[in-house]
Amino acid sequence: MTKYEEALTKYNCEINDAEVQAAVKDIIANKVLENDTPEVKRFLMGSIELTTLSCTDSDASVMAFTERVNEFENAYPDLPHVATICVYPCFAEVVKDTLEVEGVEIACVSGSFPSSQALIEVKVAETALAVKDGATEIDIVMPVGKFLSEDYQSVCEDIAELKAACGENVAMKVILETGCLKTASNIKKASILSMYAGADYIKTSTGKEKIAATPEAAYVMCQAIKEYYDETGIQIGFKPAGGINTVMDAVTYYTIVKEVLGEEWLTNKWFRMGTSRLANILLSDILGEETKFF
Repeated sequence: MTKYEEALTKYNCEINDAEVQAAVKDIIANKVLENDTPEVKRFLMGSIELTTLSCTDSDASVMAFTERVNEFENAYPDLPHVATICVYPCFAEVVKDTLEVEGVEIACVSGSFPSSQALIEVKVAETALAVKDGATEIDIVMPVGKFLSEDYQSVCEDIAELKAACGENVAMKVILETGCLKTASNIKKASILSMYAGADYIKTSTGKEKIAATPEAAYVMCQAIKEYYDETGIQIGFKPAGGINTVMDAVTYYTIVKEVLGEEWLTNKWFRMGTSRLANILLSDILGEETKFF
Protein backbone atom coordinates (compact mmCIF):
# COMPACT_ATOMS: atom_id res chain seq x y z
CA MET A 1 0.00 0.00 0.00
CA THR A 2 1.40 3.39 -1.01
CA LYS A 3 1.22 6.35 1.34
CA TYR A 4 -1.51 7.79 -0.85
CA GLU A 5 -3.63 4.64 -0.72
CA GLU A 6 -3.08 4.64 3.03
CA ALA A 7 -4.30 8.24 3.18
CA LEU A 8 -7.58 7.22 1.54
CA THR A 9 -8.26 4.77 4.38
CA LYS A 10 -8.65 7.73 6.77
CA TYR A 11 -11.73 8.96 4.91
CA ASN A 12 -15.13 7.58 4.00
CA CYS A 13 -14.91 7.32 0.23
CA GLU A 14 -17.76 4.86 -0.25
CA ILE A 15 -20.40 7.51 -0.82
CA ASN A 16 -23.95 6.89 -2.01
CA ASP A 17 -24.79 9.03 -5.03
CA ALA A 18 -28.48 9.15 -4.17
CA GLU A 19 -27.70 10.50 -0.69
CA VAL A 20 -25.51 13.23 -2.19
CA GLN A 21 -28.29 14.19 -4.60
CA ALA A 22 -30.78 14.34 -1.72
CA ALA A 23 -28.48 16.50 0.41
CA VAL A 24 -27.89 18.94 -2.45
CA LYS A 25 -31.60 19.07 -3.25
CA ASP A 26 -32.29 19.98 0.39
CA ILE A 27 -29.66 22.77 0.37
CA ILE A 28 -31.03 24.22 -2.85
CA ALA A 29 -34.62 24.08 -1.59
CA ASN A 30 -34.01 25.47 1.88
CA LYS A 31 -30.85 27.58 1.87
CA VAL A 32 -30.15 29.16 -1.51
CA LEU A 33 -32.84 31.85 -1.46
CA GLU A 34 -31.53 33.37 1.78
CA ASN A 35 -28.23 34.02 0.00
CA ASP A 36 -29.84 35.71 -3.02
CA THR A 37 -28.83 39.15 -1.74
CA PRO A 38 -26.93 42.18 -3.09
CA GLU A 39 -24.13 41.57 -0.57
CA VAL A 40 -23.58 38.00 -1.73
CA LYS A 41 -23.62 39.06 -5.39
CA ARG A 42 -20.99 41.73 -4.72
CA PHE A 43 -18.86 39.10 -3.01
CA LEU A 44 -19.29 36.74 -5.95
CA MET A 45 -18.15 39.46 -8.35
CA GLY A 46 -14.87 39.55 -6.44
CA SER A 47 -14.47 35.77 -6.62
CA ILE A 48 -14.61 35.46 -10.40
CA GLU A 49 -11.60 34.14 -12.29
CA LEU A 50 -12.01 36.00 -15.57
CA THR A 51 -10.92 33.47 -18.15
CA THR A 52 -9.99 33.41 -21.82
CA LEU A 53 -8.91 30.02 -23.14
CA SER A 54 -9.66 30.20 -26.85
CA CYS A 55 -7.72 29.04 -29.87
CA THR A 56 -8.17 32.57 -31.22
CA ASP A 57 -6.43 34.24 -28.26
CA SER A 58 -3.53 36.49 -29.24
CA ASP A 59 -1.20 38.97 -27.54
CA ALA A 60 -3.50 41.77 -28.67
CA SER A 61 -6.74 40.13 -27.51
CA VAL A 62 -5.29 39.14 -24.13
CA MET A 63 -3.92 42.65 -23.66
CA ALA A 64 -7.37 44.11 -24.39
CA PHE A 65 -8.93 41.53 -22.06
CA THR A 66 -6.59 42.62 -19.26
CA GLU A 67 -7.21 46.31 -19.95
CA ARG A 68 -10.90 45.76 -19.22
CA VAL A 69 -9.94 44.68 -15.70
CA ASN A 70 -7.84 47.84 -15.34
CA GLU A 71 -10.75 49.96 -16.55
CA PHE A 72 -13.26 48.22 -14.29
CA GLU A 73 -11.61 49.59 -11.16
CA ASN A 74 -12.03 53.13 -12.47
CA ALA A 75 -15.53 52.60 -13.82
CA TYR A 76 -16.90 50.86 -10.70
CA PRO A 77 -14.74 51.90 -7.74
CA ASP A 78 -17.38 50.75 -5.25
CA LEU A 79 -17.43 47.17 -6.56
CA PRO A 80 -14.80 44.49 -5.94
CA HIS A 81 -12.59 43.70 -8.92
CA VAL A 82 -12.29 40.14 -10.17
CA ALA A 83 -10.00 37.80 -8.26
CA THR A 84 -7.97 36.49 -11.15
CA ILE A 85 -7.23 36.66 -14.85
CA CYS A 86 -6.77 33.13 -16.25
CA VAL A 87 -4.97 32.53 -19.56
CA TYR A 88 -2.73 30.06 -21.38
CA PRO A 89 0.95 30.10 -20.26
CA CYS A 90 2.15 31.82 -23.43
CA PHE A 91 0.19 34.93 -22.35
CA ALA A 92 1.42 35.17 -18.75
CA GLU A 93 3.94 37.88 -19.60
CA VAL A 94 1.36 39.88 -21.56
CA VAL A 95 -0.99 39.92 -18.58
CA LYS A 96 1.85 40.75 -16.17
CA ASP A 97 2.96 43.70 -18.31
CA THR A 98 -0.59 45.01 -18.84
CA LEU A 99 -2.26 44.46 -15.47
CA GLU A 100 -2.32 47.55 -13.23
CA VAL A 101 -4.83 46.51 -10.56
CA GLU A 102 -3.35 45.35 -7.27
CA GLY A 103 -4.74 42.16 -5.82
CA VAL A 104 -5.66 40.48 -9.11
CA GLU A 105 -3.85 37.16 -9.52
CA ILE A 106 -2.44 35.88 -12.82
CA ALA A 107 -3.46 32.25 -13.31
CA CYS A 108 -2.25 29.99 -16.10
CA VAL A 109 -3.64 26.62 -17.10
CA SER A 110 -0.66 24.35 -17.45
CA GLY A 111 0.54 20.76 -17.62
CA SER A 112 -0.92 20.04 -21.06
CA PHE A 113 -4.34 21.53 -20.32
CA PRO A 114 -7.06 20.32 -20.77
CA SER A 115 -6.12 16.65 -21.16
CA SER A 116 -2.99 16.35 -19.02
CA GLN A 117 -1.83 13.84 -21.65
CA ALA A 118 1.84 14.66 -22.07
CA LEU A 119 5.20 13.53 -20.74
CA ILE A 120 5.77 14.81 -17.20
CA GLU A 121 8.94 16.58 -18.36
CA VAL A 122 6.87 18.62 -20.82
CA LYS A 123 4.28 19.46 -18.17
CA VAL A 124 6.94 20.51 -15.66
CA ALA A 125 8.70 22.71 -18.24
CA GLU A 126 5.46 24.43 -19.24
CA THR A 127 4.59 25.09 -15.60
CA ALA A 128 8.03 26.43 -14.71
CA LEU A 129 7.99 28.74 -17.74
CA ALA A 130 4.54 30.08 -16.84
CA VAL A 131 5.79 30.92 -13.35
CA LYS A 132 8.92 32.55 -14.77
CA ASP A 133 6.78 34.71 -17.05
CA GLY A 134 4.59 35.99 -14.23
CA ALA A 135 1.94 33.44 -13.28
CA THR A 136 1.05 33.75 -9.61
CA GLU A 137 -1.28 30.73 -9.73
CA ILE A 138 -1.25 27.55 -11.80
CA ASP A 139 -4.21 25.36 -12.78
CA ILE A 140 -3.38 21.78 -13.77
CA VAL A 141 -5.53 18.78 -14.65
CA MET A 142 -5.29 15.58 -12.65
CA PRO A 143 -4.28 12.65 -14.91
CA VAL A 144 -7.82 11.30 -15.14
CA GLY A 145 -6.92 8.17 -17.13
CA LYS A 146 -4.36 7.12 -14.52
CA PHE A 147 -6.90 7.75 -11.76
CA LEU A 148 -9.60 5.66 -13.42
CA SER A 149 -6.99 2.90 -13.85
CA GLU A 150 -6.44 3.13 -10.06
CA ASP A 151 -2.79 4.04 -10.55
CA TYR A 152 -3.01 6.42 -7.61
CA GLN A 153 0.74 6.60 -7.04
CA SER A 154 1.39 7.89 -10.56
CA VAL A 155 -1.47 10.39 -10.21
CA CYS A 156 -0.01 11.79 -7.01
CA GLU A 157 3.58 11.81 -8.20
CA ASP A 158 2.46 13.80 -11.27
CA ILE A 159 0.68 16.37 -9.09
CA ALA A 160 3.58 16.57 -6.65
CA GLU A 161 6.14 17.22 -9.42
CA LEU A 162 4.02 20.03 -10.83
CA LYS A 163 3.61 21.56 -7.38
CA ALA A 164 7.40 21.48 -7.01
CA ALA A 165 7.66 23.34 -10.32
CA CYS A 166 5.27 25.98 -8.98
CA GLY A 167 7.31 26.58 -5.84
CA GLU A 168 6.00 27.55 -2.42
CA ASN A 169 4.75 31.00 -3.39
CA VAL A 170 2.63 30.04 -6.40
CA ALA A 171 -0.68 28.37 -5.55
CA MET A 172 -1.65 25.33 -7.60
CA LYS A 173 -5.20 24.29 -8.42
CA VAL A 174 -5.85 20.68 -9.40
CA ILE A 175 -8.76 20.17 -11.79
CA LEU A 176 -10.49 16.85 -11.19
CA GLU A 177 -12.67 16.89 -14.34
CA THR A 178 -15.54 15.59 -12.22
CA GLY A 179 -17.81 14.92 -15.21
CA CYS A 180 -15.41 12.16 -16.28
CA LEU A 181 -15.20 10.64 -12.79
CA LYS A 182 -18.88 9.64 -12.88
CA THR A 183 -19.44 8.79 -9.20
CA ALA A 184 -19.38 10.62 -5.89
CA SER A 185 -16.96 8.01 -4.56
CA ASN A 186 -14.46 8.73 -7.34
CA ILE A 187 -14.80 12.48 -6.80
CA LYS A 188 -14.12 12.04 -3.08
CA LYS A 189 -11.03 9.88 -3.72
CA ALA A 190 -9.68 12.26 -6.37
CA SER A 191 -10.17 15.20 -4.01
CA ILE A 192 -8.31 13.54 -1.14
CA LEU A 193 -5.44 12.32 -3.32
CA SER A 194 -5.00 15.72 -4.96
CA MET A 195 -4.82 17.49 -1.60
CA TYR A 196 -2.35 14.97 -0.17
CA ALA A 197 -0.19 15.33 -3.28
CA GLY A 198 0.10 19.11 -2.94
CA ALA A 199 -2.98 20.89 -4.30
CA ASP A 200 -3.64 24.32 -2.81
CA TYR A 201 -7.11 24.32 -4.42
CA ILE A 202 -9.27 21.66 -5.97
CA LYS A 203 -11.33 22.62 -9.00
CA THR A 204 -14.26 20.85 -10.63
CA SER A 205 -13.69 21.08 -14.35
CA THR A 206 -11.82 22.43 -17.34
CA GLY A 207 -15.02 23.56 -19.05
CA LYS A 208 -13.87 21.60 -22.11
CA GLU A 209 -15.83 18.41 -21.39
CA LYS A 210 -19.56 17.85 -21.93
CA ILE A 211 -20.28 17.70 -18.19
CA ALA A 212 -18.67 20.51 -16.21
CA ALA A 213 -19.33 21.72 -12.65
CA THR A 214 -22.39 20.35 -10.87
CA PRO A 215 -23.74 21.13 -7.38
CA GLU A 216 -23.37 17.45 -6.48
CA ALA A 217 -19.67 17.40 -7.38
CA ALA A 218 -19.17 20.64 -5.47
CA TYR A 219 -20.87 19.18 -2.39
CA VAL A 220 -18.60 16.10 -2.38
CA MET A 221 -15.46 18.17 -2.96
CA CYS A 222 -16.35 20.55 -0.14
CA GLN A 223 -16.96 17.60 2.16
CA ALA A 224 -13.51 16.29 1.27
CA ILE A 225 -11.91 19.69 1.93
CA LYS A 226 -13.61 19.87 5.33
CA GLU A 227 -12.54 16.36 6.33
CA TYR A 228 -9.01 16.98 5.10
CA TYR A 229 -8.86 20.20 7.13
CA ASP A 230 -10.11 18.38 10.23
CA GLU A 231 -7.48 15.66 9.72
CA THR A 232 -4.46 17.82 8.83
CA GLY A 233 -5.24 21.43 9.78
CA ILE A 234 -4.43 22.48 6.19
CA GLN A 235 -6.97 24.77 4.50
CA ILE A 236 -7.56 24.07 0.81
CA GLY A 237 -9.45 26.35 -1.57
CA PHE A 238 -12.36 25.39 -3.81
CA LYS A 239 -13.13 26.43 -7.39
CA PRO A 240 -16.17 25.41 -9.39
CA ALA A 241 -15.68 26.05 -13.10
CA GLY A 242 -17.50 25.32 -16.32
CA GLY A 243 -21.21 25.79 -16.89
CA ILE A 244 -21.71 28.58 -14.35
CA ASN A 245 -24.10 30.57 -16.51
CA THR A 246 -26.58 32.33 -14.21
CA VAL A 247 -26.57 34.35 -11.02
CA MET A 248 -28.47 31.56 -9.29
CA ASP A 249 -25.82 29.04 -10.36
CA ALA A 250 -23.24 31.18 -8.58
CA VAL A 251 -25.43 31.67 -5.50
CA THR A 252 -25.97 27.90 -5.36
CA TYR A 253 -22.22 27.20 -5.25
CA TYR A 254 -21.78 29.95 -2.66
CA THR A 255 -24.47 28.30 -0.54
CA ILE A 256 -22.90 24.85 -0.76
CA VAL A 257 -19.55 26.28 0.38
CA LYS A 258 -21.26 28.15 3.22
CA GLU A 259 -23.23 25.11 4.41
CA VAL A 260 -20.44 22.53 4.13
CA LEU A 261 -17.26 24.51 4.81
CA GLY A 262 -18.53 27.56 6.71
CA GLU A 263 -17.80 31.26 6.75
CA GLU A 264 -14.02 30.74 6.90
CA TRP A 265 -14.05 29.73 3.22
CA LEU A 266 -16.18 32.68 2.09
CA THR A 267 -13.32 34.92 0.98
CA ASN A 268 -12.02 35.44 -2.54
CA LYS A 269 -8.85 33.64 -1.51
CA TRP A 270 -10.52 30.35 -0.65
CA PHE A 271 -13.56 30.45 -2.95
CA ARG A 272 -13.19 31.14 -6.66
CA MET A 273 -15.46 30.71 -9.67
CA GLY A 274 -14.03 29.96 -13.09
CA THR A 275 -16.22 31.84 -15.54
CA SER A 276 -16.20 34.82 -17.85
CA ARG A 277 -19.76 34.50 -19.11
CA LEU A 278 -21.08 35.26 -15.64
CA ALA A 279 -19.18 38.53 -15.16
CA ASN A 280 -21.51 40.70 -17.26
CA ILE A 281 -24.62 38.85 -16.04
CA LEU A 282 -23.67 39.35 -12.40
CA LEU A 283 -22.68 42.98 -12.98
CA SER A 284 -26.02 43.63 -14.69
CA ASP A 285 -27.87 42.11 -11.74
CA ILE A 286 -25.93 44.23 -9.24
CA LEU A 287 -26.49 47.45 -11.22
CA GLY A 288 -30.10 46.69 -12.08
CA GLU A 289 -29.60 47.20 -15.82
CA GLU A 290 -28.12 45.25 -18.67
CA THR A 291 -24.39 45.91 -18.81
CA LYS A 292 -21.78 44.46 -21.16
CA PHE A 293 -18.50 45.61 -19.69
CA PHE A 294 -16.25 42.59 -20.18
